[in-house]
Amino acid sequence: MLGRVRITKYTHSCVRLEHEEGGTLVIDPGIWSEPQALSGADAVLVTHEHADHVDLLRLKGLGVPVYAPRAARMPGLDFVGVEADEDFTAAGFRVRAQGGRHAPTYGERPDCVNLGYVVENSLYHPGDSLHVPDRPVKSLLVPLQASWLRTDDAIDFVHAIMPERVYGIHEAQLNERGLSSVDGWFGEEFGRRYRRLAPCSSADE
Repeated sequence: MLGRVRITKYTHSCVRLEHEEGGTLVIDPGIWSEPQALSGADAVLVTHEHADHVDLLRLKGLGVPVYAPRAARMPGLDFVGVEADEDFTAAGFRVRAQGGRHAPTYGERPDCVNLGYVVENSLYHPGDSLHVPDRPVKSLLVPLQASWLRTDDAIDFVHAIMPERVYGIHEAQLNERGLSSVDGWFGEEFGRRYRRLAPCSSADE
């Protein structure tokens, strides 16, 4: 088990995990996330192929291992293909892949692969899905807004997992009024367990 881990939130769905032994793992560095999210990264996890979760141009020249669903369509990017329920190590972190499909918006679209990742049996990033992991986690990264998401479904997702800490992600398309409304719902339901980190801010796990 690793020691203390620092989580840094970047715009939208990107988070950076740094453990005190020195490894740095970045999840879902998309086209809206800040370039510094990848500075000094040792490995990258990609949940699925959509551009708000993976910036192909940045990753092509990064020179570190990139792990993504085996069937993901990411032209020109060399990556390590991962399947659901697979265990692996990335940047010194133990990771378990979960789920398998992107949440549908309408008429089963979009239909692409999506993997959530449980990191160190402690933190869960679901990507674009509300798949409940196969084990309890202490920290949950919960999507706050998407064309495929209703607020009540996101709240039910948190209730189904009941983590100690809840961090809001996937919110880049909300304006300040929308963010205030969503924060209000999650804050009322989960109290001090809920927190939405501003872009480039951090918390210790």
